[in-house]
Amino acid sequence: MDQFEWAHHDLCTIAVKWLQRPHSAKGHGCDVAVSEIRSGWDGEVPDAIGFRRKGIPQEDGSIVVEVKVSRADYLADRKKDHRQTGGLGNWRYFLCPEGLIQADELPSGWGLIWVTRRGHVKPQAGAATAIRSSGERRESLAAFRFDSDVTREQFILVRLLARVGDVEKVNRKIKEAVSEQYRLARRCDQKQKENEELTKDLHRVRRGEETSDEKWIREAFQGIPRG
Repeated sequence: MDQFEWAHHDLCTIAVKWLQRPHSAKGHGCDVAVSEIRSGWDGEVPDAIGFRRKGIPQEDGSIVVEVKVSRADYLADRKKDHRQTGGLGNWRYFLCPEGLIQADELPSGWGLIWVTRRGHVKPQAGAATAIRSSGERRESLAAFRFDSDVTREQFILVRLLARVGDVEKVNRKIKEAVSEQYRLARRCDQKQKENEELTKDLHRVRRGEETSDEKWIREAFQGIPRG
């Protein structure tokens, strides 16, 4: 099959978007995903890595995607030290143009993602092939799970947060924004109820009936003794 020429950075972008996809779209549903970031002052630099934390231990973890645009690049990858032992990612995939790598030539435990000429993602091997099915998902995730280098993964997350700046300041602003959102939502609900009541009163007036305010006044004066 003739290979469509994808640029490496374009496939890295596709990999990040795929990591963020929910299970229903055959992705891992990562909360955080990023491309080409160092995992230390030396060593592995994943083409894409994502982290998922939803409170479900069997499904939570880190996912690494290595992008390959040529056969030579793929074959050279096997010689890297972190491919032999350790390494990043509880789940690991190669992502390449459709047909460049075949499932039967993958390292043990690795998955494979093809990208079509139109940019569509097609899982070929690994946990992603069964991740959409709730019944098969956890069994598949368990079968392909690696022990990962947690220290290097923490390095990545800390470096990402450091780039944000003052994390606590950002955290406070987010909390304030959420609080204001709730306040405005309650205010909108209150105004909506008032509007609904006014609409009902309008209909009552048109029918010559007593409005809610008139009813309240009448009931209030009923308890006042007449001298």
